[in-house]
Amino acid sequence: MRKLVAAVLLAPFAIGFLSPGAAVEPPAPDPVFHFTDPEITESSGLVARDGLVVTMNDSGDGNRVFTVDPATGDTVGVTRWQGDATDIEALAPAGRGEVWVGDIGDNAGSRDHVEVARVPFGRGDREVHAPTYRLVYPDGPHDAETLLADPATGRLYVVAKEFIGRLYAAPEHLDPDGPNRLTAVDEVLGIATDGTFTPDGKHLVLRNYGQAAIYTWPGLQRVAQVDLPRQQQGEGLAISESGEVLVGSEGAAAEVLRVDLPLEGASASPSEQVEEDGERAPVRAEEQRSWWPWALGGVAGVVMIGVLLRSLRPRD
Repeated sequence: MRKLVAAVLLAPFAIGFLSPGAAVEPPAPDPVFHFTDPEITESSGLVARDGLVVTMNDSGDGNRVFTVDPATGDTVGVTRWQGDATDIEALAPAGRGEVWVGDIGDNAGSRDHVEVARVPFGRGDREVHAPTYRLVYPDGPHDAETLLADPATGRLYVVAKEFIGRLYAAPEHLDPDGPNRLTAVDEVLGIATDGTFTPDGKHLVLRNYGQAAIYTWPGLQRVAQVDLPRQQQGEGLAISESGEVLVGSEGAAAEVLRVDLPLEGASASPSEQVEEDGERAPVRAEEQRSWWPWALGGVAGVVMIGVLLRSLRPRD
């Protein structure tokens, strides 16, 4: 009963935070390819670089990433590396010919640390020894499916997959002996399943199962939120060097779609700051949200509490 009451009390906050601040016409889906490899059944992350697409399976798979030719959907290379995966959930660009792989899933909230590895990708199969780093949250374990890499600084960020999403920053320089302690930055899109920076580093885009949110960087002002095309279980998002936006899904032979997001019209936040050495620094900024989602959430919460109390009333 305590859990039910807690869920009811949280409902207005969840509704208010997950609702879009401004309505934007949903982008039309444009299928690019589907995965032909029967080994790719739970694509949970995407990176689009060097004319190729990189993906991996999430929880239950081993330490491997697939390099896919988007012209055919065929796997053209598989990279494997040392160790045993716990719950790989995310990818991020790591420079030419490399990706960051995030072993950051934690559905049970029981891991004392999560890990990221820097792994090469490309045509041809290979086995490598990948540099691996331990990350530790400042406030206890979190489940996460989103790993971000700032193209200007290379700094990594993790987004906790919760009703109110939380962005955490890794240290500027990762210590291979660790642990590397994450720092809380700000609140972002809830239930995020993937995300990426734009190639110029001026914005970041997060997605959940049905929506994408666009933020200025480093101001973290949300400038757009749009519905995404329906997919079986949308968990992938990538932006190529040319700005092409791709979204993917779990499932055998899942399609990867091209979508047009309002990135060019997104203006820079007035609260963005630049450090003296020229590197961008994360700056907390309150998102400008409409009042109506919170009102809707409040009404829903009152109604739900009323129904709950009525159900608990003794009956004659």
